[in-house]
Amino acid sequence: MSSDLPEYYFRIRDNGAAVFKVDTENRQRRIEMEEIAIANVRNGNIKPHGDRKLTAEETAVISAWMARRTEVLAARDVDDIHRAVDHLNLVTGWAQSRATEAQLEEVTDILLLAMHDLRSVLVRKKAERLMKAAPEEE
Repeated sequence: MSSDLPEYYFRIRDNGAAVFKVDTENRQRRIEMEEIAIANVRNGNIKPHGDRKLTAEETAVISAWMARRTEVLAARDVDDIHRAVDHLNLVTGWAQSRATEAQLEEVTDILLLAMHDLRSVLVRKKAERLMKAAPEEE
């Protein structure tokens, strides 16, 4: 089993991960994990744990993980939006065919406000993109 373990373990946190070096080469043959750094994917910082100095290899491994993690999180964001669109379509079907008057009364205002807010942001962002693209086309 110990030969299958990775050399580094990343304990996911909200903004990145705590990075551990995995050691199985000890007398007791136990898995030991030494925290070596904190990786922050939001600002790109890698902060060594305590007084530890990271090697070039450790920094490269952490940087590569951060790049992969950023890609995964970006893909999840887009997937979440596609799921939200699906859910909006399901809500439309529910409102049209199954919702009671009391249920509609409960959710109509909050849904309208949320959709108005979303529409305002989307229209503004679309206009900004069109304005940026317009000078290039002239």
